Amino acid sequence: MSFYEHLIQATTGERAQLLAAPAIAGCLRGQVSRAAYLAFLGQAYHHVRHTTPLLMAVGGRLPERLAWLLRPLAEYIEEEIGHEEWILSDIAAAGGDAAAARHSCPGLAAEVMVAYAYDLANRGNPAGFFGMVFVLEGTSVALALHAADLIQRALGLPDKAFTYLRSHGTLDQEHTRHLAELLERMEEKDQDEVIRCARVFYKLYGDVFRGLPSPEAAPCD
Repeated sequence: MSFYEHLIQATTGERAQLLAAPAIAGCLRGQVSRAAYLAFLGQAYHHVRHTTPLLMAVGGRLPERLAWLLRPLAEYIEEEIGHEEWILSDIAAAGGDAAAARHSCPGLAAEVMVAYAYDLANRGNPAGFFGMVFVLEGTSVALALHAADLIQRALGLPDKAFTYLRSHGTLDQEHTRHLAELLERMEEKDQDEVIRCARVFYKLYGDVFRGLPSPEAAPCD
């Protein structure tokens, strides 16, 4: 069994709890409102805009044993720069206020998740940040493309309202394959930290979804 397979197996319970969040479960049943989709995009903006700064912070604190990660991190930064602007464009295309979203405060769950990631980068073992990458990109691969189709069908929104979900759903498939290769090269103590932090991030990311509007309303507005 590869380490990546072990990581998936070791986080089965936490992943199931995230997928059971009412916003996700409702979406997969076709129950979604425009307000819920805009709320999701708003919180996505607040954590995605930190991706590049977080990657830079992690790169600046890598210990010697993980110095080989600098080049992959640099490539990842180049690919991720500006993705938060995709989200703002989606908000506008879905009938939301992109300027208001840009200047809004994050929900507590998104703020705590980002704060924990910065704490890992600045105080803890920066290898743990890859637990966040595993959770966010793994969830994207599992759900993003399918969710985009379901939401679009329910709400009748244009294709340009789904740039973030569809682009990331495709891009993250490549990222997860690359991530598996990187994690395999890590020493056992760093792999253990990835598992520990992945479990935490499943809880924190799940809280972001649990804070979204209830899907119990009508399937579309």
